[in-house]
Amino acid sequence: MAYSKDYRQMILAKLESGETYRALAAEFNISKSTIQNWKKQPERKIVTTRHSKIDMEKLRQDVVQYPDHYQRERAVRFNCTQRAIGIALKRLKITQKKDLETSSG
Repeated sequence: MAYSKDYRQMILAKLESGETYRALAAEFNISKSTIQNWKKQPERKIVTTRHSKIDMEKLRQDVVQYPDHYQRERAVRFNCTQRAIGIALKRLKITQKKDLETSSG
């Protein structure tokens, strides 16, 4: 949860007026380390998202072309880890379900 700029400034102003970290933390139900971090960096950090190494469209095509391959085989083709393939498949909402009706023949 991100705190508003006004809220942080109000707490930092009380800190500068002589309140202790411990008293402010108890009063506003936040941790002392949060207040200390705000004092070091009053502005919020900008969170940047990481771009995926795996091209989602190519992965989707790979699943169509090789529907029975394991994640480890896809990982070799995409030069990444099996876990990364699993996360990307989950992001694409592609799951490998076992067929309950097996053909006996």
